[in-house]
Amino acid sequence: MLTEKQQNKNIILALITLVLVIGVVALVGYLTLGRTPEIIQGQAEADEYRVSSKVPGRILELRVKEGQKVHKGDTLAILEAPDVAAKLAQAEAAEAAAQAQHEKAERGTRAEQLQAAYEMWQKAKAGLEIAEKSYNRVNRLFEEGVMSAQKRDEAYANYNAMVATEKAARAQYDMARNGAQREDKAMAAAMVDRAKGAVAEVNSYINETVLIAQADGEVTEIFPKVGELVGTGAPIMNVTLLDAVWATFNVREDLLKDFQIGQEITAYVPALDQEVHLKVYYMKDLGSYAAWKATKTTGQFDMKTFEVRAEPAHPLPGLRPGMSIIVKGIE
Repeated sequence: MLTEKQQNKNIILALITLVLVIGVVALVGYLTLGRTPEIIQGQAEADEYRVSSKVPGRILELRVKEGQKVHKGDTLAILEAPDVAAKLAQAEAAEAAAQAQHEKAERGTRAEQLQAAYEMWQKAKAGLEIAEKSYNRVNRLFEEGVMSAQKRDEAYANYNAMVATEKAARAQYDMARNGAQREDKAMAAAMVDRAKGAVAEVNSYINETVLIAQADGEVTEIFPKVGELVGTGAPIMNVTLLDAVWATFNVREDLLKDFQIGQEITAYVPALDQEVHLKVYYMKDLGSYAAWKATKTTGQFDMKTFEVRAEPAHPLPGLRPGMSIIVKGIE
């Protein structure tokens, strides 16, 4: 049997061996594993614009399908808006009426009215001549003592009345000959301009019933069906600009040193099995609602998350929104 001294010696040797094994394993792990590089996964995004109309109407025709590529100026959809067509007829009728008033003001008095005013003036002139002769005759008889003063006064009053009548008739004739006043002509012209503006406004609404592509892209979503009603500003379809694809990543702030503005990074696109060079152009913190990494248990600080956007340094054919983009080797 082993003595107590030998047993103690064996226990000590076992402990020493265990400590050495643990140390060797820790050293090998430290040398071989070290810190695992971070892998950041993002995805491709693209700008898009929403096609909608200023006027309510019914979808009469859809000229495109989802997934179809369109070019700037292509017709995408046609709306039916009978209410707008009725308003156009009203506006055009109002314009015609205003134009007629303007032409009347510019043309002046009709020839028949001018002739009537002239005849009234001539009649007043004739009456004035008779009144003047009668007054002269009565005044001469009064001076000879044949006619009374009252008769002379009556003849003089009639003469003055005919003078006023002749002046009024002459003024009416001059007004008819000169036509409308300058202010009336200006007012008529302004009414025509206002009516034309109303017609142009309704025509702009008519143009909104034909929806046109504003830029090259691909139709990604169509919301209503043919025959459905759409309201003012209601979205009808989305067009994605595939020429403006960019990548977005959510990056912890302790890794931002590799994602500085203007810096180029190399990423991998699994869908294309191809690498792509990206240039960082945008960075913004995601706020308190974003994911935080708590490190206070180790006596450090909480790390926020930032949104980083980068665009391809060179065009990458086939890169589409939604594709994953991987950045490896971040330490």
